[in-house]
Amino acid sequence: MAAAPAWDDMKIFLAVAREGSLSGGGAVLKMDPATVGRRVARLEAALGSKLFLKSPQGYAMSEAGERMVPHAEELEQAMLAAEDAVRGQEDRLGGTIRVGAPDGCANFLLPQVVARICEAHPDLEVQVVSLPRVFNLNRREADMAVAVSRPTAARLTVQKIADYHLYLAASRSHLRHQPVSGLEDLKGRRLVGYVPDMIFDKELDYLSELGLERVQLASNSASVQFQWVRQGAGLGVVHGFALGADPRVERVLAEDWSLKRTFWLVRHGDDRRVRRHSRFAELLCEGLRGEIERLEGAAA
Repeated sequence: MAAAPAWDDMKIFLAVAREGSLSGGGAVLKMDPATVGRRVARLEAALGSKLFLKSPQGYAMSEAGERMVPHAEELEQAMLAAEDAVRGQEDRLGGTIRVGAPDGCANFLLPQVVARICEAHPDLEVQVVSLPRVFNLNRREADMAVAVSRPTAARLTVQKIADYHLYLAASRSHLRHQPVSGLEDLKGRRLVGYVPDMIFDKELDYLSELGLERVQLASNSASVQFQWVRQGAGLGVVHGFALGADPRVERVLAEDWSLKRTFWLVRHGDDRRVRRHSRFAELLCEGLRGEIERLEGAAA
């Protein structure tokens, strides 16, 4: 009778399943791709079934592999919970946690918030991943993610972090040469914004709320947009918490127009059993709330 797969084998299976390749799985596990390939082959032989189908695009899961995933993830959560229990120190965090976030949050909020958490918990390693799209937590692209829309997918837990605000903004040098006295002055002005067909969330479609469609300077990155604004290249919509990053940038028509949005923390539903993740999520939300309040207050 074949022995049941060990946790190490299941960990390798999950890494390849999520990354779609031996090299990707090896990078996550810090293992040589050839070793990962041998371990996958050994697991398949032990189970008597092919878990992956190799193609030019990488490793796609077979039907058997798809059926394996929820069981492997259940084992993963049990191992994380066991690690928490063995550590036995709720207030001392360790291990690695990966946080996904939209560009604005990742650049202007998370660096200082995460740095403070890690300073208090030196055994903790945090990876911040900024991608201009919605994170797929079911594929474990991150342990948790900050989102600008509340997701409705199954197997996810969602909690509100905080509201934040967006304003029209421009550099002082730009406004000296091209002052703005009302919203009607925006017609025909050089505008900074998102690439229209790369807006991955309706909450990021700021300019449509101004009745504007075309921008002359477009990027899928909020940070690139902010750089254009601070250099005087045009008017743009800027996060209130980012305004303090450069004193040369100021709000425009703040009394006439602004937007309120919300950050949500999204986690895989099974992570509620992992005390380390729950404690980190608590610290992250608390830190983000405080930082948004501080930076928006300073900018106002």
